[in-house]
Amino acid sequence: MNIKLPFSEKFLWDIYEFLEEIADVHRAISPRGWQEVGNPLLIEFRKNYEKRGSRKNFAKMLSYLKRHGYLKEKFLKNRKAFLITPRGRQKILKIKFKTLDKKRRTDKKWQMVIYDIPESKRDIRDEFRNELKILGYKELQKSIWVCPYDILKETEELIKNYLLESCVKLFLIEEIDVG
Repeated sequence: MNIKLPFSEKFLWDIYEFLEEIADVHRAISPRGWQEVGNPLLIEFRKNYEKRGSRKNFAKMLSYLKRHGYLKEKFLKNRKAFLITPRGRQKILKIKFKTLDKKRRTDKKWQMVIYDIPESKRDIRDEFRNELKILGYKELQKSIWVCPYDILKETEELIKNYLLESCVKLFLIEEIDVG
């Protein structure tokens, strides 16, 4: 069961203001504080917004995400909220896979994916293939893909995301000749 978490506009603005206040305190007390040590991603997130501008750009970003179908504006309990759409979830998943630090399996085995996705789901099949490429899979034969990386969890997540559990089989193989 997928639970959609609402992100209200007020909540997003509160995060922005909180980051501004923390940064002001941080700059005042030390050149390198707990924030940078504790969460470098938070620092990077804030620096990117400083480079791009201010609240105006933050609002533009929200507008862009809505316009391209990644967020949907809705009223929940008489308050404006943003929901991540299925397209937005797919985009997040793609970004996650692209930035994944892929490591070769230490046991020299390969992950194999075999699928038989019906023609009626051609769009899903094409998208699934693209996602396999992003994860580092190579096509061995039609509908058979192999990968030397340790990405079982990500592959299972991909299969679940596209609701393909009945069409896809995963194997761990020892020997392969990829030309």
